[in-house]
Amino acid sequence: MTSLKKFEHKIYSQNGEDGIIALLLDCVGRDNKYFVEFGVQDGTECNTRYLREHANFTGLMMDGGNENHAIGLYKEMVTVENINHLFNKYKVPTKFEILSIDIDGNDLWVWQAIDEKYQPKIVVMEYNPHLPPPINATIPYSIEHRWDGTCFYGASVAALNQLAQEKNYTLVYCDSKGVNAFFIHNQYLKDFTKSFTLPTPETAFIPAYCCNTTYGETHYKVGNYQMIGHGRVDQSQRQFVEYPSGKSIVIPEIDVNFSNS
Repeated sequence: MTSLKKFEHKIYSQNGEDGIIALLLDCVGRDNKYFVEFGVQDGTECNTRYLREHANFTGLMMDGGNENHAIGLYKEMVTVENINHLFNKYKVPTKFEILSIDIDGNDLWVWQAIDEKYQPKIVVMEYNPHLPPPINATIPYSIEHRWDGTCFYGASVAALNQLAQEKNYTLVYCDSKGVNAFFIHNQYLKDFTKSFTLPTPETAFIPAYCCNTTYGETHYKVGNYQMIGHGRVDQSQRQFVEYPSGKSIVIPEIDVNFSNS
């Protein structure tokens, strides 16, 4: 079976997401030509700009610090409490092509909170590449969360995969930079699996490789994975939680007090 990696292609996306999205749209169809994406900054580099500018898509973009109504970008802080209100406010259709979430924190909780009447064909989720399978974890929900440059953000691909299964979606790919996980609704799996093999979280996962960032580089070994990531977290002050139990867990290898000796 063909690997999806060869289809990665960057036009306006952060990495190769533009190419993967185009491929997945070939599988699920483009009958609605509508997207929702939040966490887009000013909309210059995001997963749906190409669709908006070159593929006759319309849609809703939201960001906590930017707005540009001319391109459908609205300044909104997206939370568990308001996500369905926002979908109603901006008249999001119940069936559409793509939902893309990248808010550096409560990503899993917001997806979980979206009403089941909304059925995007494709869901693109930023995952935390410091948390390899089988770690099934996310940050606890907090409306006050703001990313601080450490590895304390988001959810593991295993946790997102579990939520996806609850919502009738299947993991199909993680991009080669270890940033986004791609899911498609089970209704469209048949066409996908004609050409591609479904991965597991273990085979899809790509570890953190965050070089030359504003926040510096930290070298980790978590399980069998060597990675270069964001800063360590003080887990005496805050912990990830298992999904869906909510039980606090400590991951020693990413703690500020971890020592290899």
